[in-house]
Amino acid sequence: MPELIKVRPTKIELVKLKRRLALAQRVQKIVKDRLSILTMEFLQTARDTVEAKGKLLDELAKLYKALSIAAGYHGYIALEKELIATEADLKVTAGLRNVAGVRIPSFEVTDGAKPMRRYNLVDTSSWLDQAAQLSKECLKAIVELAELQRNFELLAMEINRTKRITNALEYVVIPGLQTTINYLNMKFEERDREEKARLKRVKVLVARG
Repeated sequence: MPELIKVRPTKIELVKLKRRLALAQRVQKIVKDRLSILTMEFLQTARDTVEAKGKLLDELAKLYKALSIAAGYHGYIALEKELIATEADLKVTAGLRNVAGVRIPSFEVTDGAKPMRRYNLVDTSSWLDQAAQLSKECLKAIVELAELQRNFELLAMEINRTKRITNALEYVVIPGLQTTINYLNMKFEERDREEKARLKRVKVLVARG
């Protein structure tokens, strides 16, 4: 049973409690709406994370195949030299976006000023070119997955926090206010009955006198 809130049994306190109850119910609705938005975003992020993981694994498998064939074609020592020539500057720009009050990171990968390829296309196979491009795509996929996983964690923490607030309102705050209001109403009704009974006795005594 919800606990009574310790207040003075006065009409003014009753009015204050009713206002607090109305406010708590409005807050409860807002929090529930926010929880729905967070949950939808969480589920979408979960789906996107699974898709991003699958995409990354697929890109890594393609890269491994391209590197294996290129290694067989060029030899490991020559391949290492050629791969150094494929190095590129990739710039990761970090930002924040707001989802129902939660600030989650946003990463964007862009090409830097350094050229992507600095090797002789005539002396190399297309597999090396493909491996270079796939490496770039894998890096982008890793950054995308890192963003999604961090967003997943932040949303999960905020959902748990919001659930605790919702439960506190639903099972503690609002029932406590309602119980206290009902208790005070009963007290005032009892006082009114006693007052009416007292007035009746007074009238009877006056009439007899």
